Amino acid sequence: MRFDMAEGFPLLTTKRVPFKLIKSELLWFLQGNTNIKFLLENNNHIWDEWAFKNWVESDSYTGPDMSDFGRRSLVDEDFAAEYDKQHEIFVDKILSDDAFAAEFGELGDVYGAQWRHWKKVQGGFIDQMADVTEQIKTHPDSRRLIVTAWNPEAVPTQALPPCHALFQFYVADGKISLQLYQRSADMFLGVPFNIASYSLLLHMVAAQTGYEAGEFVHTLGDAHIYNNHVDQVEEQLARPMADLPELWLNPDVKSIFDYTMDDIKIKIIIQVSQLRPLWLFKIVMERGGHHACQIEKATCCPWTTVHQVSVS
Repeated sequence: MRFDMAEGFPLLTTKRVPFKLIKSELLWFLQGNTNIKFLLENNNHIWDEWAFKNWVESDSYTGPDMSDFGRRSLVDEDFAAEYDKQHEIFVDKILSDDAFAAEFGELGDVYGAQWRHWKKVQGGFIDQMADVTEQIKTHPDSRRLIVTAWNPEAVPTQALPPCHALFQFYVADGKISLQLYQRSADMFLGVPFNIASYSLLLHMVAAQTGYEAGEFVHTLGDAHIYNNHVDQVEEQLARPMADLPELWLNPDVKSIFDYTMDDIKIKIIIQVSQLRPLWLFKIVMERGGHHACQIEKATCCPWTTVHQVSVS
């Protein structure tokens, strides 16, 4: 798949894709962080289940049996209620108890560790993200502008071995592009996040190296749709696409490692349909936030129908 950044930021418009989760996870990676506490502080629960599993399988856990909680919570309402209770306890402990977070919030050498702290055989580590950013500035024609998260030695101890395993930058004609190889791709849930996350990373690297963002190229190994997603996929495919949003990055940020949540925003085009003719509004806001909006009437399209409006 290819996404030209000149055509807009590739955040899906046919279903809700919460951008706040995407940017908090990417910032977590870029920090070299492998503990879910930062994610939970930003109300991001993408990685909860792997850390929760470590807790409920440990000798420290004294609550009800949580074995096979992923499957059981889907088929047993009583168990689902108890799982929700224990999960809430777990989250509260991570956020309030540093010692608990240090023990049970760690996920092993996942993406952040491999990107920023790849362990060397001789001791020490390699900061791949810092190295590749510097190489882009000094040797933009290099064919070695690569960051990999796939470390065979670390795979057995990782909470989840990397699905998006390796990416490479390419510079030509004043533009920088990024190609990702993803070994395993959940097309309904995971891939929309991956597209937006690596497109955001491309823009951030472009901003910090003086290039225009070119293309994000997404190569998939095992691409799959789970049986319980088929109906949702069919519904999504039947929906009309809206205009792609625009990305804004704070131009005052001087390092790819210094971005914060407030330094990354998107501008969304939303179509609003009522009984009166459809008006197209341009709403400038942070997707995933609840901030004041600047609204300006753009055009009138009385022949268009919008079945659903969703702002994440």
